[in-house]
Amino acid sequence: MKITLLPGDGIGVEIVDAAVEVLDAAAKKFGMTIEYDKQLIGGAAIDATGVPLPEATIASAKTADAVLLGAVGGPKWDNVAPEIRPEKGLLGIRKALGLYCNLRPIKVSRFVAHLSPLKNERVSGTDLLIVRELTGGIYFGERGRREGQYGAEAYDTERYSVMEIERIARAAFDAARKRRKNVISIDKANVLETSRLWRETVHRIAQEYPDVTVSDMLVDNAAMQLVRRPSQFDVVVTSNMFGDILSDEASQITGSI
Repeated sequence: MKITLLPGDGIGVEIVDAAVEVLDAAAKKFGMTIEYDKQLIGGAAIDATGVPLPEATIASAKTADAVLLGAVGGPKWDNVAPEIRPEKGLLGIRKALGLYCNLRPIKVSRFVAHLSPLKNERVSGTDLLIVRELTGGIYFGERGRREGQYGAEAYDTERYSVMEIERIARAAFDAARKRRKNVISIDKANVLETSRLWRETVHRIAQEYPDVTVSDMLVDNAAMQLVRRPSQFDVVVTSNMFGDILSDEASQITGSI
Protein backbone atom coordinates (compact mmCIF):
# COMPACT_ATOMS: atom_id res chain seq x y z
CA MET A 1 0.00 0.00 0.00
CA LYS A 2 1.00 3.60 -0.50
CA ILE A 3 0.73 6.13 2.31
CA THR A 4 1.28 9.84 1.78
CA LEU A 5 3.00 11.36 4.80
CA LEU A 6 2.27 14.98 5.64
CA PRO A 7 4.36 15.74 8.78
CA GLY A 8 3.73 19.47 8.55
CA ASP A 9 5.05 21.59 11.37
CA GLY A 10 6.08 21.45 15.02
CA ILE A 11 5.06 18.31 16.86
CA GLY A 12 3.54 16.98 13.63
CA VAL A 13 6.99 15.79 12.54
CA GLU A 14 7.46 13.82 15.77
CA ILE A 15 3.96 12.34 15.55
CA VAL A 16 4.39 11.11 11.98
CA ASP A 17 7.88 9.71 12.63
CA ALA A 18 6.56 7.72 15.59
CA ALA A 19 3.53 6.53 13.64
CA VAL A 20 5.77 5.29 10.84
CA GLU A 21 7.71 3.17 13.34
CA VAL A 22 4.44 1.56 14.41
CA LEU A 23 3.35 1.04 10.80
CA ASP A 24 6.68 -0.57 9.93
CA ALA A 25 6.40 -2.93 12.88
CA ALA A 26 2.86 -3.90 11.86
CA ALA A 27 3.93 -4.39 8.26
CA LYS A 28 6.75 -6.70 9.30
CA LYS A 29 4.48 -8.74 11.58
CA PHE A 30 1.71 -9.20 9.00
CA GLY A 31 3.80 -9.47 5.85
CA MET A 32 2.74 -6.15 4.33
CA THR A 33 4.70 -3.77 2.14
CA ILE A 34 4.22 -0.04 2.70
CA GLU A 35 5.50 2.62 0.35
CA TYR A 36 5.79 6.09 1.88
CA ASP A 37 5.67 9.37 -0.01
CA LYS A 38 6.54 12.34 2.19
CA GLN A 39 5.09 15.66 1.04
CA LEU A 40 4.88 19.24 2.29
CA ILE A 41 1.95 21.02 3.93
CA GLY A 42 1.46 24.07 6.14
CA GLY A 43 4.35 26.23 7.24
CA ALA A 44 6.99 23.82 5.93
CA ALA A 45 5.39 24.09 2.49
CA ILE A 46 5.29 27.89 2.69
CA ASP A 47 9.01 27.98 3.48
CA ALA A 48 9.89 25.64 0.61
CA THR A 49 7.39 26.62 -2.09
CA GLY A 50 5.63 29.82 -1.02
CA VAL A 51 2.22 28.13 -0.68
CA PRO A 52 0.71 26.04 2.16
CA LEU A 53 -0.56 23.26 -0.12
CA PRO A 54 1.55 22.48 -3.20
CA GLU A 55 -0.03 20.70 -6.16
CA ALA A 56 2.43 17.82 -5.67
CA THR A 57 0.96 17.21 -2.23
CA ILE A 58 -2.60 17.03 -3.56
CA ALA A 59 -1.53 14.72 -6.40
CA SER A 60 0.24 12.35 -4.02
CA ALA A 61 -2.69 12.26 -1.59
CA LYS A 62 -5.19 11.51 -4.36
CA THR A 63 -3.24 8.45 -5.51
CA ALA A 64 -2.49 7.11 -2.01
CA ASP A 65 -4.34 4.41 -0.10
CA ALA A 66 -4.15 6.58 3.02
CA VAL A 67 -2.85 9.94 4.18
CA LEU A 68 -1.13 10.43 7.53
CA LEU A 69 -1.17 14.06 8.67
CA GLY A 70 0.78 15.53 11.56
CA ALA A 71 -0.02 19.18 12.31
CA VAL A 72 0.27 22.60 10.70
CA GLY A 73 1.13 26.07 11.89
CA GLY A 74 3.22 27.76 14.53
CA PRO A 75 4.36 31.20 15.75
CA LYS A 76 6.81 31.48 12.84
CA TRP A 77 3.94 31.90 10.38
CA ASP A 78 1.54 33.98 12.50
CA ASN A 79 2.13 37.10 10.45
CA VAL A 80 2.09 35.74 6.90
CA ALA A 81 -0.62 36.92 4.49
CA PRO A 82 -4.07 35.45 5.30
CA GLU A 83 -4.34 33.75 1.91
CA ILE A 84 -1.21 31.64 2.55
CA ARG A 85 -1.52 30.87 6.26
CA PRO A 86 -0.56 27.26 7.16
CA GLU A 87 -4.20 26.51 8.04
CA LYS A 88 -5.10 27.14 4.40
CA GLY A 89 -3.21 23.95 3.61
CA LEU A 90 -5.29 22.01 6.09
CA LEU A 91 -8.59 23.32 4.73
CA GLY A 92 -7.35 22.80 1.20
CA ILE A 93 -6.44 19.12 1.62
CA ARG A 94 -9.82 18.43 3.24
CA LYS A 95 -11.60 20.03 0.31
CA ALA A 96 -9.42 18.39 -2.34
CA LEU A 97 -10.05 14.91 -0.94
CA GLY A 98 -13.71 15.47 -0.05
CA LEU A 99 -13.11 14.73 3.64
CA TYR A 100 -16.48 15.91 4.88
CA CYS A 101 -16.73 13.59 7.89
CA ASN A 102 -14.46 14.07 10.90
CA LEU A 103 -14.75 11.48 13.68
CA ARG A 104 -13.48 12.54 17.09
CA PRO A 105 -13.79 9.91 19.84
CA ILE A 106 -13.53 10.91 23.51
CA LYS A 107 -13.17 8.00 25.90
CA VAL A 108 -12.03 8.04 29.51
CA SER A 109 -10.74 4.77 30.93
CA ARG A 110 -9.74 4.19 34.53
CA PHE A 111 -6.10 4.27 33.41
CA VAL A 112 -6.23 7.92 32.28
CA ALA A 113 -9.02 9.34 34.45
CA HIS A 114 -6.43 10.93 36.76
CA LEU A 115 -5.22 13.11 33.86
CA SER A 116 -8.56 14.85 33.52
CA PRO A 117 -8.92 18.32 35.07
CA LEU A 118 -12.44 17.25 36.12
CA LYS A 119 -13.27 15.12 39.15
CA ASN A 120 -13.34 11.38 38.59
CA GLU A 121 -17.06 11.19 39.31
CA ARG A 122 -17.64 13.70 36.50
CA VAL A 123 -15.63 11.90 33.82
CA SER A 124 -16.24 8.30 34.79
CA GLY A 125 -18.05 6.41 32.03
CA THR A 126 -17.39 9.04 29.36
CA ASP A 127 -17.43 7.46 25.91
CA LEU A 128 -18.64 9.77 23.15
CA LEU A 129 -18.07 10.33 19.46
CA ILE A 130 -18.22 13.78 17.89
CA VAL A 131 -19.14 13.65 14.20
CA ARG A 132 -18.05 16.99 12.78
CA GLU A 133 -18.94 18.21 9.30
CA LEU A 134 -15.59 19.21 7.82
CA THR A 135 -15.90 20.79 4.36
CA GLY A 136 -18.80 23.23 4.69
CA GLY A 137 -20.02 26.01 6.92
CA ILE A 138 -18.36 29.27 7.81
CA TYR A 139 -14.81 28.04 7.16
CA PHE A 140 -15.59 27.58 3.48
CA GLY A 141 -18.20 30.31 2.94
CA GLU A 142 -17.80 33.62 1.18
CA ARG A 143 -15.66 36.11 3.09
CA GLY A 144 -14.19 39.53 2.62
CA ARG A 145 -13.97 43.13 3.74
CA ARG A 146 -16.08 46.12 2.77
CA GLU A 147 -17.34 49.49 3.87
CA GLY A 148 -20.34 49.27 6.17
CA GLN A 149 -22.59 51.51 8.23
CA TYR A 150 -19.82 52.13 10.76
CA GLY A 151 -16.87 52.10 8.36
CA ALA A 152 -14.60 49.19 7.45
CA GLU A 153 -16.02 45.78 8.32
CA ALA A 154 -15.28 42.10 7.67
CA TYR A 155 -17.68 39.24 7.02
CA ASP A 156 -17.61 35.42 6.95
CA THR A 157 -20.60 33.52 5.59
CA GLU A 158 -22.12 30.44 7.22
CA ARG A 159 -23.67 28.31 4.47
CA TYR A 160 -24.96 24.73 4.36
CA SER A 161 -26.83 22.79 1.70
CA VAL A 162 -29.32 20.02 2.40
CA MET A 163 -26.98 17.52 0.75
CA GLU A 164 -24.09 18.42 3.06
CA ILE A 165 -26.28 18.03 6.13
CA GLU A 166 -27.83 14.77 4.91
CA ARG A 167 -24.52 12.99 4.39
CA ILE A 168 -23.04 13.99 7.76
CA ALA A 169 -26.30 13.08 9.50
CA ARG A 170 -26.24 9.60 7.94
CA ALA A 171 -22.63 9.18 9.06
CA ALA A 172 -23.69 10.00 12.62
CA PHE A 173 -26.68 7.66 12.61
CA ASP A 174 -24.61 4.84 11.10
CA ALA A 175 -22.02 5.33 13.85
CA ALA A 176 -24.71 5.37 16.53
CA ARG A 177 -26.03 2.00 15.34
CA LYS A 178 -22.66 0.50 16.25
CA ARG A 179 -22.67 2.15 19.67
CA ARG A 180 -25.50 2.99 22.10
CA LYS A 181 -27.96 4.17 19.41
CA ASN A 182 -28.33 7.75 20.55
CA VAL A 183 -27.61 10.91 18.53
CA ILE A 184 -27.59 14.46 19.86
CA SER A 185 -27.54 17.11 17.13
CA ILE A 186 -25.88 20.38 18.13
CA ASP A 187 -27.00 23.65 16.54
CA LYS A 188 -28.03 27.26 17.24
CA ALA A 189 -31.52 27.01 15.77
CA ASN A 190 -32.90 29.74 18.03
CA VAL A 191 -30.78 32.28 16.11
CA LEU A 192 -29.27 30.89 12.88
CA GLU A 193 -31.18 29.99 9.71
CA THR A 194 -28.48 27.47 8.76
CA SER A 195 -29.13 25.75 12.08
CA ARG A 196 -32.86 25.63 11.43
CA LEU A 197 -32.20 23.90 8.11
CA TRP A 198 -29.71 21.65 9.92
CA ARG A 199 -32.28 20.62 12.51
CA GLU A 200 -35.03 19.99 9.94
CA THR A 201 -32.73 17.85 7.81
CA VAL A 202 -31.32 15.81 10.70
CA HIS A 203 -34.82 14.93 11.90
CA ARG A 204 -35.89 13.94 8.39
CA ILE A 205 -32.89 11.62 8.05
CA ALA A 206 -33.63 10.25 11.53
CA GLN A 207 -36.80 8.68 10.11
CA GLU A 208 -34.53 6.29 8.19
CA TYR A 209 -33.11 5.08 11.52
CA PRO A 210 -36.09 4.15 13.74
CA ASP A 211 -33.80 2.18 16.06
CA VAL A 212 -31.75 5.29 16.93
CA THR A 213 -33.02 8.03 19.23
CA VAL A 214 -32.31 11.65 18.28
CA SER A 215 -32.53 14.92 20.18
CA ASP A 216 -31.34 18.50 19.75
CA MET A 217 -29.14 20.67 21.94
CA LEU A 218 -28.15 24.29 21.49
CA VAL A 219 -24.40 24.74 21.21
CA ASP A 220 -24.04 26.97 24.28
CA ASN A 221 -25.86 24.39 26.40
CA ALA A 222 -23.72 21.62 24.88
CA ALA A 223 -20.57 23.44 25.94
CA MET A 224 -21.84 23.44 29.52
CA GLN A 225 -23.15 19.88 29.46
CA LEU A 226 -19.82 18.50 28.23
CA VAL A 227 -18.26 19.70 31.48
CA ARG A 228 -21.28 19.07 33.72
CA ARG A 229 -22.00 15.46 32.68
CA PRO A 230 -20.05 14.22 29.63
CA SER A 231 -21.26 10.64 30.10
CA GLN A 232 -24.74 11.67 28.85
CA PHE A 233 -23.42 11.88 25.27
CA ASP A 234 -23.13 8.98 22.85
CA VAL A 235 -22.87 10.35 19.29
CA VAL A 236 -22.80 14.10 18.71
CA VAL A 237 -23.28 15.51 15.21
CA THR A 238 -22.65 19.15 14.45
CA SER A 239 -21.39 21.73 11.99
CA ASN A 240 -17.81 22.59 11.14
CA MET A 241 -17.24 25.51 13.50
CA PHE A 242 -19.28 24.13 16.41
CA GLY A 243 -17.52 20.78 16.02
CA ASP A 244 -14.12 22.44 15.98
CA ILE A 245 -14.76 24.20 19.28
CA LEU A 246 -16.66 21.45 21.10
CA SER A 247 -14.22 18.68 20.17
CA ASP A 248 -11.31 20.67 21.56
CA GLU A 249 -13.27 21.26 24.75
CA ALA A 250 -14.20 17.58 24.93
CA SER A 251 -10.58 16.53 24.43
CA GLN A 252 -9.69 18.09 27.76
CA ILE A 253 -12.11 15.76 29.52
CA THR A 254 -9.43 13.12 28.90
CA GLY A 255 -6.62 15.52 29.85
CA SER A 256 -5.08 15.67 26.39
CA ILE A 257 -6.07 16.56 22.84
